[in-house]
This record gives sequence, structure tokens and C-alpha cells, in this order.
Amino acid sequence: MPGSYFMPPVNLIERGALRKVGRWARSMGGRRALVVASLGAFGESQGGSVLAALEEEGLQGSVWAGVGPNPTDRMVAEGVDRYRSCGCDFLIAVGGGSAMDCAKAVGLVVSGGGAIADYEGLHRSTKDLPLLVAVNTTAGTGSEVTNAAVITDTKRHVKMTILDWRITPRISVNDPELTVSMPPSLTASTGMDALSHAVEAYVCRQASPITDALAYKAVELIFRWLPRVFREGSDLEAREGMCHAAFLAGMAFSNSGLGYVHALSHPLSARYDLPHGLVNAVLLPPVERYNLPVAASRLGGLAAAMGAALAWHSERENAERALKAVEDLRRELGLPGRLASLGVKAEDLPELALEASREIVGKGNPREASAAVLEQLYRDVF
Repeated sequence: MPGSYFMPPVNLIERGALRKVGRWARSMGGRRALVVASLGAFGESQGGSVLAALEEEGLQGSVWAGVGPNPTDRMVAEGVDRYRSCGCDFLIAVGGGSAMDCAKAVGLVVSGGGAIADYEGLHRSTKDLPLLVAVNTTAGTGSEVTNAAVITDTKRHVKMTILDWRITPRISVNDPELTVSMPPSLTASTGMDALSHAVEAYVCRQASPITDALAYKAVELIFRWLPRVFREGSDLEAREGMCHAAFLAGMAFSNSGLGYVHALSHPLSARYDLPHGLVNAVLLPPVERYNLPVAASRLGGLAAAMGAALAWHSERENAERALKAVEDLRRELGLPGRLASLGVKAEDLPELALEASREIVGKGNPREASAAVLEQLYRDVF
């Protein structure tokens, strides 16, 4: 909805922010939470930290550490069952984008009934969700502030994109202390995910002065802090910088839209169960090179945010410098630049491109492309 802007009413971004969750949840009427976390012992541990923060304020909760990477409709159904059987009245997601997307989907089904597939597309809900708190433990997805969720349909083997203003969390939490445990590889891929959000938001058709400001500052912060935090993961100043960067990038794309980087990324992640940020890092340069004929001024502007612009160069020349800066950053972070190295099969590319052409997130790309052109973009980095 152009001209409409959505964001959580409460956003906590500081060291130790997790300790404030209970007080804010209680003030908004929460009493018993389903804490949605990642699979395994690590998710249980993160969920336990959230429960401790709730208990300090006299609130109760139950941890469900049941969300894997690229959350599925089956995980959503299991989360709905746990929410109802535990007598919960609000949701807390703790983790990265997978946990948060799954919690959003659980909230949709809990409030509106049916199955999560009923909500695929744009603004399909008719009822408000329960209170949703999103505690972010990465610095990249932006899901803690967005009105978007991506859930894998296990029957069709496709990713369902859900865009709905009602799934915007009520409280977002970015505590840099929670991100210190990320290994360098995850720090790199989630950081490049944030960069892809910011760049796509800046060049997309629905960009506005508000989203431009958010996206530009996000790019500036990413190029400042991501290399540093990749080298030294315990650097809390750099971690905090990346929390702000990912938050701003999430706010930008949630209110502007994305493009073909994400349209091409979703089918790959669904079919091969690949990390979303890693795929975006591969796809960002070829997509923006394709956009260059219609987006040179925009990309040239971002070169300044990247520290790559030269005042005496043309917009086109600075746009080229921006593309090179993105490639240089990817290499500095040790991320792959070819799809084949991720296990993608050449014979799958035509079908993947057709799926990508149907992705709603690609509609905002500044330059239109057929399925054949999208297939060529895959092949450019195969």
C-alpha cells in the first residue's frame, strides 16, 4: 500500500534489551507466552533466557524449540497445537528470521483459523494476532520489524510469501549481546542478507523518501561494521552497529518492497534448503547489474554510502563502483560467488526461474524480466 508505513510500536535496541521484555509484555496484557525458538539445545537455551526475563515480571511461558531453517507449514501447524494446548495468550519469537516467520504464521492461524496456506499473498488476514514479541539473535533478516513471513509449502515444495500488516510484531528486540554467539560464517551471511534488503529497498519501484533514508543509512552501517564484526565476533560495538543496520534495512524493505534478488532466492532456498542470506550474497551482484540501465542514479547514490563513490565520476561509473564494492565485500567475508558451489543443479534452473517469475516479492524490481531472463541471471553466477 504505497504511502502507508508499518513498524512495531515498541523497538528495543541496546545491550541488555532482553531484560526489558517481561515488563513490556506485561504492560501490553501478556500473561503466558509460547516462546518459539530454533530446533535443538541452542534453541532451548535461547528460549530459557526469554523465560527468565518473563519470570522476573511474574509472567509464565513454555518454550517450543521446533523451528528449523526455512520453516515449513508442518512446523506452523505444530506451533499452533502447542500454543493452544499450553493455554498461551501471546507469542515470543527468539532467534533469526526462521523463528520469527514461524511465530508470525502461528499467530495468523491461531487468530484466524484454517491453515497457513490460506494466508499466502497480500493482506489476507481479517483478525488481529495475539501480542507478538520478536527477539532477534542475528543481524540480517529484519523479520523482527517487518510485515512479511516466508513459509515452505511441503506439498508443493515452494516458499509461500505472506505480506500482511497484521503480522508486524508489537515489540521488536535487538540486543547485541545475543548476537555474539554467531560464528563468522553466519555473521557474514546474515550481514549480506541485510545488505540485499537495503539495496533492493533503495532501487525498487515503491521506494520513498522515508525508505530511502532507512536503506541508505543501513548500507553505510553495514560497510562500516560488517567487516569488523566478521573479524572479531566479540566486538560489542560492532555487533550493536550491525543490529542498527539490519533493523533499518528491515524497516526499509518492509515499507517499500524488494526485487529479483529475493524472487530468485526463494525457489533455491525451498528446493535445496539453503541459507537465505548466503543465496542472496550470490544473487545481489548479477541482479543489480541487470538493473543498472534503469537504476544507475540509485546505485550510484549508494556508492557514496559504501565509501566507494568518486565525486568526479558519472552516476554510471559510481554505480559500477557500487557493484564492485558489493563483490569485494562478499569476497572479504569468504562467501561463495557461484550457485554450483552451493549444490545447485544446472538442469533445475529453467523450473527455478519459472517459479521465481511468479514470486510476489519480485514485482517491485525496477526493471522487468521474463522467466528466460531470470534463468540467465541464475546462469550468470552458476
